[in-house]
Amino acid sequence: MQPDQLIKQIEFLKEIDKIKYIQRKTKLFNSDRNENDAEHSWHLAMMAIVLVQHANAPVDLLKVLKMLLIHDIVEIDAGDTFIYDTQKSHDNTAEERLAAERIFGLLPAEQAEEFIAIWEEFEESKTDEAMFARAMDRLEPLLQNVSNNGGTWQEFGVDFAKVYKKKQVIKNGSATIWQYAEQLLNDSVDRGILKKQ
Repeated sequence: MQPDQLIKQIEFLKEIDKIKYIQRKTKLFNSDRNENDAEHSWHLAMMAIVLVQHANAPVDLLKVLKMLLIHDIVEIDAGDTFIYDTQKSHDNTAEERLAAERIFGLLPAEQAEEFIAIWEEFEESKTDEAMFARAMDRLEPLLQNVSNNGGTWQEFGVDFAKVYKKKQVIKNGSATIWQYAEQLLNDSVDRGILKKQ
């Protein structure tokens, strides 16, 4: 390995430390403290390792882990967009594209291309790995909100229909986990922590 490659990699690793400062709307389990993006990414990676047997199809777990650990790095520049935001699209935005090119571009060219390709694959959500990774990304805040008696659903007045629509993505990655998640949503309505309009 060339010394300049190592320098670029170290600069990238220093830059992505900033992900620890990106606050999410969801709060930690049974807590009133907001989660940050680094905590979120770590938890998703652990979820994937533990739950991979429930994926709809066999997946390359290492690729899933790469997706989960890098998918929110773009938020260092673009910021976190609340999934239920009605003013701004939660989909792949121009800001996120610029962020991906800048941040991953700190790496040596070959690694930069790999990371951008993995980020794009997650965003497009068409491969088995991306669909399973996306299922993890949608499951974690559901579990958090249930543990916090409605959490952001209550705080921002998000109703059952909106939550259900966003969470259905889970079934593309795991029918088993979707069945569990759907039951949690229905139980949340019964508990009065998620409102139907």
